[in-house]
Amino acid sequence: MDRLKEECGVVAVYQTGKGNSARNVSPIVVRALLDLQNRGQLSAGLSSYNPSRDRILQTHKNLGTVQEVFHLNQSHKYHRLMDEYAGSAAIGHTRYATSGAQDNDLAQPFERVHGRMWKWFAIGFNGNIANYDILTQRLESSGYHITYHSDTEVMMHFINRELRGDEQPSFTDLCARMAQTFDGAFNISFLNAVGDMAVMRDPLGIKPMCYGERDGLLVVASESIVLTNMGMDYRDLEPGEVIIANRDGYRVERYWPKTEPSHCFFEWIYFANLVSVLEGRSVYKVRHAIGRELAEIEPLHERDDHIVISVPETADTVANSFGFHLGLPTMKGLLRNRYVGRAFIDGENRADTVRVKYTPLTEILEGKKIFLVDDTLVRATTLKSVIRDLRERGKVREIHVRIGCPPITGPCYYGIDLPTISELFAPPFTNGNDHPEPAALKRMADELDADSLVYLTLDRLIKAIGLPNKGLCLACLDSNYPTPMGREKYAEALRAFAS
Repeated sequence: MDRLKEECGVVAVYQTGKGNSARNVSPIVVRALLDLQNRGQLSAGLSSYNPSRDRILQTHKNLGTVQEVFHLNQSHKYHRLMDEYAGSAAIGHTRYATSGAQDNDLAQPFERVHGRMWKWFAIGFNGNIANYDILTQRLESSGYHITYHSDTEVMMHFINRELRGDEQPSFTDLCARMAQTFDGAFNISFLNAVGDMAVMRDPLGIKPMCYGERDGLLVVASESIVLTNMGMDYRDLEPGEVIIANRDGYRVERYWPKTEPSHCFFEWIYFANLVSVLEGRSVYKVRHAIGRELAEIEPLHERDDHIVISVPETADTVANSFGFHLGLPTMKGLLRNRYVGRAFIDGENRADTVRVKYTPLTEILEGKKIFLVDDTLVRATTLKSVIRDLRERGKVREIHVRIGCPPITGPCYYGIDLPTISELFAPPFTNGNDHPEPAALKRMADELDADSLVYLTLDRLIKAIGLPNKGLCLACLDSNYPTPMGREKYAEALRAFAS
């Protein structure tokens, strides 16, 4: 069976004894998961802690959106679920599966039942383990059977082994051993039947994580939109930190020495919610700055009769900013079907997805010259299909493609399911900082069936994000992978591509 790759959202909520300890936090988790729906639409779930029931830890999860899994459109079913899974602490999860099976058993959180309460736990995971194959072989050689072929399963087995014996280890020590073992991105939420909750962020901080507290209610989440919508102040959980909560309150501990972070740049340009703030940088402001940078390098001088449209929805802000800074109207030339998942990470059904995802507005587009703004250039499957529909159904006259970052030239081993090198639209060794020769851009534009192509260079992208180059993971653009296994896997990928 192929290994399952995932990109997810996690949330953890704890009502400590400093507040209303009788509060049921499960509805708060569901509300938070709605805010993280952009991070996962395939499945959702929660595990709650309640010492007054026989099933102290209890997990509800299923395939579907948060609304479907928790029956939000059927009040009686929703309230019955919230009563059944009531608890003073809970962790929640939304999941994308970027490859592999789509099975209810793969929905998270994962729960491991044990008669000893501190060994009975549930976990939720966001990220990707680059040394998964090595760790799986170790587990199998020592007698473990891998059932689900997912990073979360390997994490669960590792934690299970660390909890052997008669003495419960500290969460700080447990996280340190995980950091020594796992190579990649790993944000983990943990809840046990004693009522201990812990959320860790990996030492490089590749994926985001933040937290806030009010009146004894602690909320930890993948994105700040969760806390903003609850009216809470928040701060980032720093790379290499773990937040630990119990009935007495919470504390933040450092389990790993501070090192240069490698925050995934893709979060700002594509994945994160527009409302969120990551590492102090607003997702909205970053995308607005990208549009401004694109406008500053616009080479087409005769453009008064052009309009700007975006490939919705993550490129909307970039397009609006691009049009504003050029003094051009930005219009809705493409309508997106909101009930179709993200084509970029729908690895198995991408072609079918694209065909039903966007509808050109012929009444707006017919006979027009357009700037078509998109956020990324990966396989170009979506873009080619959109351009074809714009010409055939939209009846546009000219299409000038503008991309908000350099072309993706390498796979990602840390959570985003970027394809193998041979599947990428741009060849390897493309330097995102180079200003490509007009002839090279013309060849790429011709392959897209566009009248012209311009993309943002790496230095301008970094400027728009507003964080130091060394603080970002840009490996899929510049081939500088931040972990040993990432570098090794990329070298293997290059050898495979060359052969």
